[in-house]
Amino acid sequence: MADEFLVASTGFAVLLGLIALRAPIGLAMLLAGAAGYVHILDTAALLQYLKSTPYFLFANYTLSVIPLFILMGALAERGGLARDLFTAASALIGHRRGGLAMGVIGACACFGAVCGSSVATTATFGRAALPELRRHRYAPGFASGVIAVGGTLGILIPPSVILVVYAISTEQNIAKLFMAALLPGLLATALYIATIAILSRLRPGDMPPAAPIDAAERRAAFRNVIPVLLIALVVVGGIYGGVFTPTESAGIGCVAVLAVGLARRTLPGSAIREALLATAETTAMIFAILLGAEVFNAFLALSQAPDLLAVWITEQGYPAYGVLALLLFAYIVLGAVMDELAMILLTLPVFFPVITALDFGLTPEETAIWFGILVLAVVGIGLTAPPIGLNVFVVSGLARDVPIAATYRGVLPFLVADLIRLMICVMAPGLSLWLVRLLT
Repeated sequence: MADEFLVASTGFAVLLGLIALRAPIGLAMLLAGAAGYVHILDTAALLQYLKSTPYFLFANYTLSVIPLFILMGALAERGGLARDLFTAASALIGHRRGGLAMGVIGACACFGAVCGSSVATTATFGRAALPELRRHRYAPGFASGVIAVGGTLGILIPPSVILVVYAISTEQNIAKLFMAALLPGLLATALYIATIAILSRLRPGDMPPAAPIDAAERRAAFRNVIPVLLIALVVVGGIYGGVFTPTESAGIGCVAVLAVGLARRTLPGSAIREALLATAETTAMIFAILLGAEVFNAFLALSQAPDLLAVWITEQGYPAYGVLALLLFAYIVLGAVMDELAMILLTLPVFFPVITALDFGLTPEETAIWFGILVLAVVGIGLTAPPIGLNVFVVSGLARDVPIAATYRGVLPFLVADLIRLMICVMAPGLSLWLVRLLT
């Protein structure tokens, strides 16, 4: 057992060293995994493995859902749907103190139903909502912090690219994971809005109310969001109702978003071309990481370290929830310094066998789905927590006059809400599993 752990630990050390040297994460995993594979077997075995593995990996039909959801979000971003959602939310509650910030959260939640990327959601609302928040004299750090936090709803509200990757890596049902994510995602939305309501009383000067708008403007704003709400209903409702597979639903969503953009003339040819190029770039990056993770995971499987670790932990009799808490803490720490997709693909081969070997009073499938939602929750925390916080860096790139430290201060109250949500999801697995049990 010691030899297996030594080999696996050396592989992780090489991987982290390559990352420290700023090698792309996909390449780092590929090189470290290939070196470990050769060490355990030989070069001929590695070449035989690489001869077929990339083809069968990328020929997997399930993977086609990733570029489709990315394209749907890219088209929605460039078609002005995010701006329409924010305008409608502002018309509804913008006249209240903190109402515009609450409108950002609500609009991000709705946009998350047609965009599975947190970075895309953050960038979109950074352009659509941040100028309005600044124009209404919201505190700069708080305004940028709200945008960063709202962007996490792009993955917390299904569909979510992160959940798709988790489902493929752990061989789980994508539709069931999307069902499980809905209530925790709505809980996150509610807690963020509650946080803003509390802060509006404690720091009223940070978020002055906007002037109320007349009934005609309000009706016009609501009419503009009918298409995006219908698209979200079709995309998510079709999956939950078993009418479409996730891939079919993503394809229908892409066509619907494109049709709305063309009908409104908000999607010129140049915008469509930009969306296609952005989709190709993001998909290529994700697929490169998937290939690197596949090779690195094959090396770990040959070392047998993950399975031996799971057996060892089970034999020690450690409490299941204690082990879970330790793994979630590790995710929060890693999420603060690593890209979320790479973190998941790097840790699942080690963490997932450990979790499935523990007894939480759930079926193996329910345990896998519940753990996926917990992983999604800690990924959301990592997107805004210092010192990295990818969403914070995205917002800082759009609001260059706001010090990044001010944005982190704006995010901190929402991190408290995130930790509360995580504890609720840990203590009440039924919150994640209720819809799955109801609809399947």
